[in-house]
Amino acid sequence: MDSFKESFIIAFNLILMGDSQLIEIVALSMKVSLIATLCASIIGILLGVALSILRFYGRTPLIILINGLMGLPPVVVGLLLYMLLSKNGPLNCLNILYSPSAMILAQFVIILPVVASLSQEILSGYFEEYKDQLRVLGRKNQSIAITLIWEGRFRLFTAVVAGLGRAVGEVGAVMIVGGNINHVTRVMTTSIALETSRGDLNLALALGIILVSVSIIINGALFYLRRLSEALDGDT
Repeated sequence: MDSFKESFIIAFNLILMGDSQLIEIVALSMKVSLIATLCASIIGILLGVALSILRFYGRTPLIILINGLMGLPPVVVGLLLYMLLSKNGPLNCLNILYSPSAMILAQFVIILPVVASLSQEILSGYFEEYKDQLRVLGRKNQSIAITLIWEGRFRLFTAVVAGLGRAVGEVGAVMIVGGNINHVTRVMTTSIALETSRGDLNLALALGIILVSVSIIINGALFYLRRLSEALDGDT
């Protein structure tokens, strides 16, 4: 019990003292996750808009596919990207394996279906509600897309935040394509796994506390955005 309590005390001290290794790991984690989420959000929302407005052959199977990819195992993503980026892979020319860029790409692939699927669901509802008015006004698809994104902006933020939450807690794919290299590709989740296996529970626990805190903040933001969106919808 004493060692358990001592580990928590040391872990909190590492956080409060701003341990340099801890800061480095957390900063890289957030950098990778935020860049991946930003890129996935832009493309995912645009894809969601297109699937909401346009009617084309294969649209329904594409929506089903995107929904199915929301549950894609991260280790499978990591394996496929490793094969593509490795020495004998078709994307070897990028030369990004075992780098933060490869980790960003892995998280991007994992997050994209989440943002696209949620965006399509959100924007389809707004399109069904406003499509007659928009058509009567002679709005073209580009103008309709802008209108839908603006009307659904708070709900779309929930999709983005959900994607960020998935990215921050991901470990399998970034471990495979990043290699968990010290001072290069070591992020919170991979560091926790490594330090636990080494028996350095103090650093692992400190990172775990920060990771849980980030998760709570993200889920709090999701709750607030949902409440705000519901309140605004109720006023309209």
